[in-house]
Amino acid sequence: QVQFVESGGGLVQPGGSLRLSCTPSGFTWGPYCIGWFRQAPGKEREGVSCINGEGNTYYADSVKGRFTISRDIAENTVYLQMDNLKPEDTAVYYCATGDGGAWLGYVEADYWGKGTLVTVSS
Repeated sequence: QVQFVESGGGLVQPGGSLRLSCTPSGFTWGPYCIGWFRQAPGKEREGVSCINGEGNTYYADSVKGRFTISRDIAENTVYLQMDNLKPEDTAVYYCATGDGGAWLGYVEADYWGKGTLVTVSS
């Protein structure tokens, strides 16, 4: 059973930055991905970004060039640096782990955090 401690959400103005962090317990680095999904009101859930045990990364087209995922293996923490935020980035962001195909919508992620709200508004 994997559980997560998530932090970093909040209110930011358009063009601003936030950093999300996710610390999983009961998680072993390997071929599986860990990262974030997001869901905005009235919209489908979207795979945002993930990183696997080899350091390979995935980004949704909507965030490429603006978001950066990284990991600190010693601290067992994954970070999502979100820059140049836009109002359309407003959503609940969920940390999750599973097969990388989950971020493409092929399968479900295995474990989910409770989520943290990111609001981009002036």
